[in-house]
Amino acid sequence: QVQLVESGGGLVQAGGSLRLSCAVSGRTFSTHAMGWFRQAPGKEREFVAAIRWADGNTYYGDSVKGRFTISRDNARNTMALQMNSLKPEDTAVYYCALKRTYTGSVYELRLYEYWGQGTQVTVAS
Repeated sequence: QVQLVESGGGLVQAGGSLRLSCAVSGRTFSTHAMGWFRQAPGKEREFVAAIRWADGNTYYGDSVKGRFTISRDNARNTMALQMNSLKPEDTAVYYCALKRTYTGSVYELRLYEYWGQGTQVTVAS
């Protein structure tokens, strides 16, 4: 079993920054990738960013490219999302997720087997 715990959410003014962290514990062998997704009220959960665990390759959603940076620390089993130049439309619950299977795209929400409980990010205008 795998447990994911997010931290670092909060309230920030537009243009500000936040750093989210995801602590991973349990049976984390054979991890293909980890990702961040978000869900705003009344909207579907959407892809934000992902990082391939073995080589560190990163992937971003169009709306966050150039503003958000995903990173991982294999030794500490943690993942982070540095969010800069935040906009009110970034307001959402942010979830970290782990994809164990090596097939399929890292962009596909349905392919992630494990999820954290989510952390709220609110960007005030």
